[in-house]
Amino acid sequence: MQVTVSDKGQITLPHSLRQHLGISAGTRLDVEALADGTLRVRVLARGSQGLFGLLSRPGERTRSLEELDQAITDTVRERQEAP
Repeated sequence: MQVTVSDKGQITLPHSLRQHLGISAGTRLDVEALADGTLRVRVLARGSQGLFGLLSRPGERTRSLEELDQAITDTVRERQEAP
């Protein structure tokens, strides 16, 4: 994926990439220049406000904490039983 640097030194990340990574206005990124000239960009951890809607599934009803706990327990049990 190619982007262009503006005269102000800014780049624009394509919408599909921002959507895939959950990047929105105000999201903080860490940029590291590697010895080979590569740039490594990481999305920094968000505070608790960034968790809102994390488990949301469009078209599905909201699950209770008890239902989430049971789903986690079932999944852990299934993974332990898998070969």
